[in-house]
Amino acid sequence: MTDPTQKSRTQFNKLQKKLRHGVGDAIADYNMIEEGDKVMVCLSGGKDSYTLLDILLNLQKTAPVNFELIAVNLDQKQPGFPEHVLPDYLTSINVPFHIIEKDTYSVVKRVIPEGATTCGLCSRLRRGTLYGYAEANGITKIALGHHRDDILETFFLNIFYGGKLKAMPPKLLSDDKKNIVIRPLAYCREKDIDRYAAFKQFPIIPCNLCGSQDNLQRVAMKAMLKTWDKQFPGRLETIFASLQNVAPSQLADTQLFDFAALSLLRGAQDSESDPLAPVMVLDGLEVLA
Repeated sequence: MTDPTQKSRTQFNKLQKKLRHGVGDAIADYNMIEEGDKVMVCLSGGKDSYTLLDILLNLQKTAPVNFELIAVNLDQKQPGFPEHVLPDYLTSINVPFHIIEKDTYSVVKRVIPEGATTCGLCSRLRRGTLYGYAEANGITKIALGHHRDDILETFFLNIFYGGKLKAMPPKLLSDDKKNIVIRPLAYCREKDIDRYAAFKQFPIIPCNLCGSQDNLQRVAMKAMLKTWDKQFPGRLETIFASLQNVAPSQLADTQLFDFAALSLLRGAQDSESDPLAPVMVLDGLEVLA
């Protein structure tokens, strides 16, 4: 008979290895962490940021480069927020940390009408505070816990509601050119992170600043992606791969590709020897291969 404890341990080790590989590949592909970096892991108390910190701590032991990690949490002064949870947890695992205390909760509640979506303003206030701390404390990289599903949800939100073809990049230079943001979980699936957090029994702190807000557009995107993942296995992987395989000349953005100058290239492309326009014969007709 199989020992359930041994089976559970095997499943955990397999899952941890999968997440480690995903994070390691993302870091390598985008040169996220370099020698001597001081990486600030933004810890919200949710499953994603806990998992990010845990995997980075794990990789730090065997990484080919030396880097520091510091966990930073923004205490937004939400009523009932359990202030002791994160300090207790981080102290127990011996991780350097800092808690920033700033009452953004009151600002959001004062500015945003009752029942309206609060996430936009909340995230901007949070980002500004964390950027300021990073700049003042010699942080070279700011690590966020966004995963592959977050990136795909943002991609479709921008298409359906913003009229833009963009998502969340795995690595980003802030608009003021002062901070570099990295998303090491960019290759990791949310359902794997859910399982990992359950295995590790992280002390999860729910975000209740905005209530449940079940009507959020992001909630609809999440439901859509989950349905696709269940009905069409592999579809989400293919969509994410498309974000890494962009053909500007096959889109319609005149700022991204110089369509106006195509006539200057026409002669070269019409050449029989042009490798970009090979010709084949099909039923007696010449067609582009």
